[in-house]
Amino acid sequence: MFGQLLLGVAGTPGVRSLVTGSGLSRPVVERFVAGDDVEAAVRAARALADDGIAVTLDRLGEDVTDEAQADATVAGYRELVDRLAAEGLAEGGEVSVKLSALGQALGPAGPRRATERARDLVAHATAAGVDVTVDMEDHTRVEDTLASVRALRADFPRLGCVLQSMLFRTAGDARELAVPGSRVRLVKGAYAEPAEVAAPAKADVDKAYVRCLRTLLDGGAHPMIATHDLRIVRIAEELVAGRDRASYEFQMLYGIRVPEQRRLAAAGHAVRVYVPYGTDWYGYFSRRLAERPANLAFFARSLVTR
Repeated sequence: MFGQLLLGVAGTPGVRSLVTGSGLSRPVVERFVAGDDVEAAVRAARALADDGIAVTLDRLGEDVTDEAQADATVAGYRELVDRLAAEGLAEGGEVSVKLSALGQALGPAGPRRATERARDLVAHATAAGVDVTVDMEDHTRVEDTLASVRALRADFPRLGCVLQSMLFRTAGDARELAVPGSRVRLVKGAYAEPAEVAAPAKADVDKAYVRCLRTLLDGGAHPMIATHDLRIVRIAEELVAGRDRASYEFQMLYGIRVPEQRRLAAAGHAVRVYVPYGTDWYGYFSRRLAERPANLAFFARSLVTR
């Protein structure tokens, strides 16, 4: 409930303008965002690789307002893939992309055009040896996003997708996607959703997460276990015990639970960190604050002690 309230407040233009226009917010943003450009993203990827941790890189920006912005997003990702290849970071590397950044919401033809742009990006990345995962957004876009994933997987079966355990529909989506080799990032969900489509209680979201994880594992999928909840991490470790360690991975966000990331990697688990970069950071940043009160407290302390 607190998170949904914060997301509602953060979505107002006045709050957005206040936060993005304040120089005080920048040091805090740097905890969660690698930097403004491709060079910063590559530096972060290199540093994590030195610790034995893989990355998925997100070029920040969503809800583009015109076709030119959507095309620029594809060009930006192509540049990123080329830099990863040039730096020897392509193997095991990944990028994450939101279809709203590719024009999914731009009129009736938006979903089709976004799929076409995603195909261009995935083909380019695959040729360089870089994987792609399609991020999930709020509940109004789930059906269109999964339809795009189905269409693209016909030619690119390694394409990853995301499921949010907070949504009531996700149990069925998990059963559909629980097939051998299906790369699925399982998250709790970070959007303010209405009660008719999503579980409001954390305990229910957590139980749904574990049920969906079991479904993916039982079906032979490749679950990408994306959580900072240490209790769920421990449950997941029990569920994957004895399995081929190439058949699953743990994922966490850049700047969050760093000691736990390193512990999991030292224990022999595949670990991937979601690394965002770019100047359009506000939407991502506000969701990170809403996910955990501790993040908001960190933000407040930084402003007070500046």
